[in-house]
Amino acid sequence: MAKKKEEKTNVMRILDQRKIPYTARFYEDSQGPEGTREYGVHVAEALGQDPARGFKTLVARGASKGIYVFEVPAPENLDLKKAARAVGEKSIELLHVAEINAVTGYIRGGCSPVGMKKQYPTVFHRTALDYETVYISAGKIGAQVELAPRALLDLLGASTADIVVDQG
Repeated sequence: MAKKKEEKTNVMRILDQRKIPYTARFYEDSQGPEGTREYGVHVAEALGQDPARGFKTLVARGASKGIYVFEVPAPENLDLKKAARAVGEKSIELLHVAEINAVTGYIRGGCSPVGMKKQYPTVFHRTALDYETVYISAGKIGAQVELAPRALLDLLGASTADIVVDQG
């Protein structure tokens, strides 16, 4: 029997355990455009959301071999130099898609900063705190959670920094 699409994810269970309020949002995965920028915007539009409030999860490895998680607004691109500075690394590079599951426990397109195999240092783009609520993946393709950014940052022990490519 097929599982119901609206079932609770591990992310939702963790938020419930920590008594962090959230709203679950579900969408049909129509295999939108390729690339994380376009896909994130596609999902936001499908849900009638402001794409700037939807944060995509990018996982990187530093020159020291440490793993880092970066949360970037869907329409933006991660600036690798700014991100490296934000975590005190000489340089960073994004993980290859083939490594994402082994490192995080999630698959590409369903990666969430909440509930990874390990809690890695996490940095949100500074605009996260500009909003009353933000959207992140609920840990599987087709599901998101909307919650207060301060509660999310506190849960993850995350920081904020300017980590996106400058427009212009």
